[in-house]
Amino acid sequence: MLPPSRTPPSTPALAPTPDPLTPDRDITHEHFQAGDQVVVIKGVAGKELWGDAVRVVAPSWHTPTDEDGWRLRDPDGGAQTFITAHPRYLVHLSRHCPDCLIYLRAMADHLLPRFAGHDDAVIDCGWYTITTLGQLVHVADARGGR
Repeated sequence: MLPPSRTPPSTPALAPTPDPLTPDRDITHEHFQAGDQVVVIKGVAGKELWGDAVRVVAPSWHTPTDEDGWRLRDPDGGAQTFITAHPRYLVHLSRHCPDCLIYLRAMADHLLPRFAGHDDAVIDCGWYTITTLGQLVHVADARGGR
């Protein structure tokens, strides 16, 4: 399995799909360090997982979960060059650590069979949104009135 890559250029199809893994993932703030390249898994592209690749920049409070998060930088810039995210949303790309590999494999085992017949499609599972404060929020962490 290849590591997830940046969102493919085609417009993804939104396919609300339950995420039984990320909300219960037990990864602490200390698991990541400034400078780490990480990915946020968002769905499936063809026969692979895909997501947004970003770099960990600095510690930052993640308001939606009231826990330590990380400030992330999108190397492609744009309207959301910097966002804040909870560590459980992140997977290492810059190094192969056992915790991230286990999560990545479990996510592949969960998602790839669901979309096996959509070989050319880019599927966004609809798990994340970005708040007006520039915070990436998983649907399981979203609170009313954000």
